[in-house]
Amino acid sequence: MTARAADRARYDRATAHLDAPVAIVDLEAFDANADDLIRRAGGKPVRVASKSVRCRALLERVLAKDGFAGIMSFTLAESLWLARSGFEDILLAYPSADRSGFAELAGDPKLAAAVTVMVDDVSQLDLIDSAGGDGHEVVRVCLELDTSLKLLGGRVRVGALRSPLHSPAQVADVARAVARRPGFRLVGIMAYEGHIAGVGDSLAGRPFRSRAIRLMQATARRELVERRAAVVRAVRAVVPDLEFVNGGGTGSVQHTAAEDAVTEIAAGSGLYVPRLFDNYTSFDGRPAALFAQPVVRRPGVGVVTVLGGGYPASGAPGPDRLPVPYLPEGLRYDPQEGPGEVQTPLLGSPADDLLIGDKVWFRHAKAGELCERFDMLRLIEGDAVTATVPTYRGEGQTFL
Repeated sequence: MTARAADRARYDRATAHLDAPVAIVDLEAFDANADDLIRRAGGKPVRVASKSVRCRALLERVLAKDGFAGIMSFTLAESLWLARSGFEDILLAYPSADRSGFAELAGDPKLAAAVTVMVDDVSQLDLIDSAGGDGHEVVRVCLELDTSLKLLGGRVRVGALRSPLHSPAQVADVARAVARRPGFRLVGIMAYEGHIAGVGDSLAGRPFRSRAIRLMQATARRELVERRAAVVRAVRAVVPDLEFVNGGGTGSVQHTAAEDAVTEIAAGSGLYVPRLFDNYTSFDGRPAALFAQPVVRRPGVGVVTVLGGGYPASGAPGPDRLPVPYLPEGLRYDPQEGPGEVQTPLLGSPADDLLIGDKVWFRHAKAGELCERFDMLRLIEGDAVTATVPTYRGEGQTFL
């Protein structure tokens, strides 16, 4: 029996009393992935990205480990909710235009102390000021550095379109604006190198593209190491007591942690290890989060149909954004239908061994987005469900 077949047997036994659709997290794999992130971070704290988890119980579990510290959140409303729930040291990773949220943050000393907001434009400070009113609590601010690689004088850009702050001078100018502004305190810098951390460099059947990606990433790392260090020096000249410099992501943990200028690492997807992280040479995680759909039809030889399953991930549309049939091994989508809203035909010889009501296990393309489809996660240890915990959705929270 292969390791995957053994996992399937465990998951089927653990959930035999549960009807599908059902979502699970294998705690042994989850904990092993967390420990691997800590190892790769080389002693620097790992800030867990909540958008990749979207379950308070699992955020609490990973933050209880030595080596993890703080949360990187994805909306202001989520940040305030987490802070009110008792979480501390929350870094909002994206700028916000949530005026009511800023009014709440700026009017509550406990929330203002727990949450750091992201800024890359002085006009964002204006919005916060107008929402908070005169004499509001001091708002903690982090500046985001654009990590994209620019070639040929800027005519070629590799990387996400995020912050407009690319050079040390640009970041330092905004740092001075924050430092001069009453009611704000600059505490950190964030730089997410998505073109390194979030792009697989070992694509099955595509050796030339894989080599090109590795060459791009090596070039981007060299450029960013120098520029990020220069940015940190420029900002520390304005704010000597800067608290943190955050960088990285699941796919680049060990590379980013090696930079002297970086004080902490961000990671989250590496806890669940969705299918987009199958194509990396830098680490090898264990799939921890899966969902099962029930077999409801047997249209013919080598075909079964499961209920639903059409849960595409965000990003540029393509086959890599689709969930992948994982267990039993050997199933594939019908190219004419793919994963559907209400039914998904699956092809392959393993279909002939599946009966009505059996479970087919899938992996989502991305991590936390799975939790937008399920209101609870069944936590598995060995071959038993040992706990059932709500997702954000299960707690009535849908932030985006």
